[in-house]
Amino acid sequence: MPNIKPISDLRNYNEVLKDCQNGEPVFLTKNGRGKYVVVDIEEYERQQTILKLLTKLNEAEEVIKTGNEWQTLNDLKNSVGV
Repeated sequence: MPNIKPISDLRNYNEVLKDCQNGEPVFLTKNGRGKYVVVDIEEYERQQTILKLLTKLNEAEEVIKTGNEWQTLNDLKNSVGV
């Protein structure tokens, strides 16, 4: 179940941060609407890593579809100095 709190709970931010340590994000609302999400740094870094990986996979998929940037094995070896 999502952990949803009003932004006014930040007055006692230690409780909000304690909830983040459980590996679950804390959703903060302002005027009854979702406004912010608080996550611990490990979760943030994990999400950023996944986002970078998905971006690279998407780029690779586009290259495969267009076929414009294919390299031979020898070209690839020469470009990395092997």
